[in-house]
Amino acid sequence: MQIIDTHCDALLKLQVAKRNELFRGKPVNFFNAEELDTNFLRLQQGGVKVQFFAVFVHPELPDNEKWQHTLEQIDLFYSEVVSQPLMKHIRRWEDIDTLGPDEIGAVLALEGADAFGNDLAKLRHLYRLGVLSLGLTWNFANLCADGVGEPRGGGLTLLGKQVVQLNNDHCVFTDVSHLSLAGFWEVMELAKYPIASHSNVRELCDHPRNLDDRQIQAMFSGNGLIDVVFCPEFINPGSQQAAIEDLLRHIDHLCALGGERHIGLGSDFDGIFDHVTRLENAAAYPNLIEALQKRYSETQVEGFAFRNFLAHRPGIGEERSRT
Repeated sequence: MQIIDTHCDALLKLQVAKRNELFRGKPVNFFNAEELDTNFLRLQQGGVKVQFFAVFVHPELPDNEKWQHTLEQIDLFYSEVVSQPLMKHIRRWEDIDTLGPDEIGAVLALEGADAFGNDLAKLRHLYRLGVLSLGLTWNFANLCADGVGEPRGGGLTLLGKQVVQLNNDHCVFTDVSHLSLAGFWEVMELAKYPIASHSNVRELCDHPRNLDDRQIQAMFSGNGLIDVVFCPEFINPGSQQAAIEDLLRHIDHLCALGGERHIGLGSDFDGIFDHVTRLENAAAYPNLIEALQKRYSETQVEGFAFRNFLAHRPGIGEERSRT
């Protein structure tokens, strides 16, 4: 079965490895590096058809270094990821429909507006480079919005609202994972294409990175997509351990709230230190699919795995803005 996974942090790992290569003398490559939860061979073995690759620039980096780090990760996306013969860069959402039987699509995403600061020209350049999903924040505050870790809990700034509008204009997802509660509600007022690329259910695991039932229902009514994340800390309260069965409880809850057609998968591989048992990397996806098939119909499982995402692609059938 095909899989569409809307979040991994392989680019950050590749960047760290590249910067350390001179000291360690050991290159890390995307094709088969054991250090990567998400390498080409593991994607192939797991049946992943489309993988999102997040660009993440840590907010604590000096401002004058953030753009350089952004470009380094995007350069690695081009030089390491989509340079593989069977990896295809998804520049437009329709490109997914043209993937060959053995090809894997790669989507460039941005995790936090720290990458471009207050420079919308840089943001437009990121669109041109292929960014198709954008989250305004990581956990902290920036010039666009507050994240879930900012105590004041503010919403979007005027700049943040401009960014959401630009996302709408360019058929780009606005990602609410990591966003403050106030920011979430403002995004839901403004965004045409909301997604929670890697979040779970707060009713089951009371963590600020998860969504409460009101948020979940707002995502469903706003035609959003919620992609469950494989981080044990967001699955079981106060735990670094989780089983696939524990993750399925979050899918059960989303279905109970009426979201059967709004559920997807966003592993957060390479961005998590602890893993769900028997779901340690992208090659293990068949274990999740097998567990889902014991609980849900084939149509439902296909929806969670890839069809729900395909139905929520921004701008399909709409006339697009040009950069």
